[in-house]
Amino acid sequence: MSLLKDKTLLITGGTGSFGNAVLDRFLDTDIGEIRIFSRDEKKQDDMRHDYQVKYPALADKITFFIGDVREMSSVKNAMHNVDYIFHAAALKQVPSCEFFPMEAVRTNVIGTDNVLTAAIDEGVRCVICLSTDKAAYPVNAMGITKALEERIAVAKSRTVDPNRTRICCTRYGNVLCSRGSVVPLWIDQIRSGLSVTVTNGEMTRFIMSLDEAVDLVLFAFEHGESGDILVQKAPACTIRTQVEAVCELFGCDKSRIKVIGIRHGEKMYETLLTNEECAKAIDLGNFYRVPSDRRSLNYDKYFSDGDTERNTLTEFTSSNTELLDVEGVKTKLLTIPYIREELKKFGRL
Repeated sequence: MSLLKDKTLLITGGTGSFGNAVLDRFLDTDIGEIRIFSRDEKKQDDMRHDYQVKYPALADKITFFIGDVREMSSVKNAMHNVDYIFHAAALKQVPSCEFFPMEAVRTNVIGTDNVLTAAIDEGVRCVICLSTDKAAYPVNAMGITKALEERIAVAKSRTVDPNRTRICCTRYGNVLCSRGSVVPLWIDQIRSGLSVTVTNGEMTRFIMSLDEAVDLVLFAFEHGESGDILVQKAPACTIRTQVEAVCELFGCDKSRIKVIGIRHGEKMYETLLTNEECAKAIDLGNFYRVPSDRRSLNYDKYFSDGDTERNTLTEFTSSNTELLDVEGVKTKLLTIPYIREELKKFGRL
């Protein structure tokens, strides 16, 4: 990609699934340097050795920075001469954020403010903040803190010259087979002969692959305007459909599926665009763009100069998008390298 030629990209939370997917996509390109910023030295060491094996001639393009987005000094230390940032560092597990909400605030809210403040100070050209469907109509601590992350990003975008630092957000649903997600858990349960546990079979969730998550971030990077929230039009499925698809692929008797009940803070369905956002959302084909509200705090002038038009689009949720059946989910799963590798281990591919 010419935009990345000889440039330096910083990925916060870069040892996670998203960071690995970005490295796999761009390490063998004309990019100059990819910086991995995270607080876990063990994951960084594993990642370093992994890429030295996979890409021995290119691994020197990766540099690692130990630090925490909660600490401004460590953020600034990693940001000198950075051109672009993909901000993926976050606490993402809904139940753990319910039990420790202030930890979610420190990482997802204060951490985001630190990253954006440092990026503006250092003249970083573009920052893409990764958000989640749980930020729309948030009912749990994780979603609330990610909603605040989005609001911080939009607010910062109003006060900085977009020609100096452009700030956008991407919002997406469940990423299949990402670290800590449910499909790898089910596969481990099948392998161990345990019950295959689901919370509630009638729940619906958006589903997308890691490659699609990277595609969304790149779309925002290439086409987003400062203050935008970009959303990909993703399909969804019920949890029952998803677990049955996994069982069929891995040869597991569906009688082993066990319903254990909804966990702390979970919704029955997720929302990618709220009704209020739909009023101004712009349809870009495979994506929606939600531009920021650029009005000032002087509301007096809007009493005579209001906006009376709105889109006919209403909420975009995991219950009113395209719902995949078992065969559709199986097809989606088979596009994921992790699934194909696991099927080989099971002797089913």
